[in-house]
Amino acid sequence: MVPFFAESSQSEVILAIKTTCTHWLLRSIAEEKRMHSLVSKSLSRALVLAFAALMPVVLAAQDSTKPAAKATADDSPSKWDIFLGYSYLAPKGTVTWVGAGGGTHTDTFTAINYGSIYSFARYFNKYTGAQIEMDEHIVNEYPTGQSGSTSSYDDFSGGSAGLIFRFPSADVTPFVHALVGVEQAGGIYQPDKLGAVLTIGGGMDYATPFFDHHLAIRIFQADYQYTHENFGAYGRGNFNMPRLSAGFVVHVGTIAPPPPVTLACSASPASVFPGDPIMVTATAGALNPKFNVIYSWSGTGVTGNGVTVTVATGPLAAGTYTVKGTVKEGRAGREGLKPWETADCSASFTVKAFEPPTISCTASPSTIKPGDPSTITSIGQSPQNRPLTYSYSASAGTISGSGTTASYSSAGAPTGAVGITCNTADDKGGTATASTSVTITAPYVPPVPHTQALCSISFAKDTRRPTRVDNEAKACLDEVALDLQRQSDATVVVVGEENAKEKDKVDKEELAAKKHRHVKVEDFAAERAVNTKEYLVTDKGIDASRISVATGATDGQTVEDYLVPAGATFTTDVTGTTVVDETVVKPEVRKPLGEKHHHKKAAEAETK
Repeated sequence: MVPFFAESSQSEVILAIKTTCTHWLLRSIAEEKRMHSLVSKSLSRALVLAFAALMPVVLAAQDSTKPAAKATADDSPSKWDIFLGYSYLAPKGTVTWVGAGGGTHTDTFTAINYGSIYSFARYFNKYTGAQIEMDEHIVNEYPTGQSGSTSSYDDFSGGSAGLIFRFPSADVTPFVHALVGVEQAGGIYQPDKLGAVLTIGGGMDYATPFFDHHLAIRIFQADYQYTHENFGAYGRGNFNMPRLSAGFVVHVGTIAPPPPVTLACSASPASVFPGDPIMVTATAGALNPKFNVIYSWSGTGVTGNGVTVTVATGPLAAGTYTVKGTVKEGRAGREGLKPWETADCSASFTVKAFEPPTISCTASPSTIKPGDPSTITSIGQSPQNRPLTYSYSASAGTISGSGTTASYSSAGAPTGAVGITCNTADDKGGTATASTSVTITAPYVPPVPHTQALCSISFAKDTRRPTRVDNEAKACLDEVALDLQRQSDATVVVVGEENAKEKDKVDKEELAAKKHRHVKVEDFAAERAVNTKEYLVTDKGIDASRISVATGATDGQTVEDYLVPAGATFTTDVTGTTVVDETVVKPEVRKPLGEKHHHKKAAEAETK
């Protein structure tokens, strides 16, 4: 040591001391950085192992609550995204500093080929979330036995927080983020210092079916970082650092879309006749009061676009119809762009065919004489109270009227039953028919009177006076007189009869009278008729004009009495009679039998 100092100048000694101290200090920094690198790598490995150990637990917990069918990322994105990956960092920048010996040093930071990166993102909705990100990039430790080496010994580790925006779809999810935080940086000569760091970038995740779609691959993440580090005596550095990362993303939880809009429709009434109105009402549920709501409808005869619409059923045929409604909510002009913002409904109704009317009709009176009228009354009913019109027709005669009553005239109609048809029709074409009848009776024709045979009188008992009306005939003739009194317009015909013996005598006398005028013909039948009339006129007071006498061709000694009512024709009813000439045949004076015998003897005595 003495020779050395003796031979060396003071400045050289001082420079040697400074140099020794500098190397000692640099080696101390390197040793400190090596220890820090070991700690950092140990911590990094521990974090990786912890993440790997926790991932199945997280996924298992997620699987225990997973829905029956996993929705795709675009309609049910995750709530948490946990990213673990490899990271490459390429810091661009230099640090210039003045050494202890007064020399100027320039350190260049170069790319770090390996590193780890972790991030946790919490999404508030489908697109936007908050993110915390940590990365660590450390080169190899300072090589043993290479003290004073100028090889890079860079490390960059930090943590940041900020916003992340994603754009999920069924398979891939692009994202961008902007972060701000702190970055610990150091070089081979620079001790680790904290500085601010800004990060912007983005990437793309690819969805996989593994773990029930909870595991995705981050195909890439490309970021730009800027940090400013103040290393104190060892300079200042501004670093522009491109960073590339890739790895795995675990999706935890889901951001369920809002409750979907619901819509129910009802038609009132559900069954109508053509022309009756129908109201269809929509009832929407789970609407967002902040959004605009619009309704639309489709269907035959539907008018309106609000909550309630009407259906015009007038032109509709009978059948079943359906009205469809749609509700959409959303920002004005953007309603229904999302699946849960639209709902549909349908309501059915039935149009019934009109029921035809019914009718009944009656005739009063139902039986008339020729030429007499009858009133026809109809009672029509429409089940739907439609207006009715009436018409009538008759098989004979004439009928007039267009209301519920009509007048029938039988003029010109034949006797017998006449069919009356009553018709009614509503304004929808429904018809009904009923029938009744009117009976026209034949005009009254009084019965043709006929001659009636009354009692008969026998002249066979009185052989001495075979033409004289005796007391036994009184009862019969009294009855004849009574019949004439009852029927003041009737007449009586008295028909006298004679037997064959008497007829032969008359024939002989008539033959003799032709030769000898003084021969008297005694007509027994005529005398009996004339004597009977005489009794009725004289004893019973019957007008002689009401009694006619005749003879008949019947073999017997009788008189037959016939009552001839007004209008009857005796010769039509009784044939074979001959009118007696009452100027020739005179009635015999009725005298007691003894008196007649006495006069006969006196006459005979005078002739002697």
